Amino acid sequence: MSTRDTGTEQLIKDTAKHLFFAEGKLHATTQEIADAAGVNRTLVNYYFRSRDILFDQVFNEAQDGFASTLDEVFKSSMPFKEKIRNLIHVFINETTKYPYRQLFIITEMNRDNVINAKKSRAKEVKVFLAEIQAEMDQGNVRKMEPKQFIMNLFSLMAHPLLTAPLNQALFGMNDDEYAKLMEDRKELIFETIFR
Repeated sequence: MSTRDTGTEQLIKDTAKHLFFAEGKLHATTQEIADAAGVNRTLVNYYFRSRDILFDQVFNEAQDGFASTLDEVFKSSMPFKEKIRNLIHVFINETTKYPYRQLFIITEMNRDNVINAKKSRAKEVKVFLAEIQAEMDQGNVRKMEPKQFIMNLFSLMAHPLLTAPLNQALFGMNDDEYAKLMEDRKELIFETIFR
């Protein structure tokens, strides 16, 4: 048998990623993925054997990629305020690019094996919690449970992106107008956290 064409395999994964995360088609069929990629459905089955295998690979890569992006921010040596500003910027940009990825990850995390895998990230989060506590002790951030700080921050960033279609309908905004609103929101979140 000939060697696998990794370019075609990557094209299929990239197309599935776009359908799942950018277009919100979490239940796209193998045929829909093949059509969008411009390949025959048998090629999708050749590389991934089933839609579920493709789905799992794309999910794992998405989860790892997003975690890696956030880790770069968390582990940076920049001052805390700049780290948070950078986190807000990176999170909103990434989530705007792939608005359904967070929903996809949350949905998939309800599977026990994914929740257990997340426990391995506790060490990185513990370091960030300690950094938040140190900032609170210095009076740079309003005192609260550091876990609440993280939940507040991610809620401020994620909720408007997860509810974008509803918000756009309520506010009568098109995609470009809403993207501008999210761009302006970056500074608003920063100012809210550090008021």
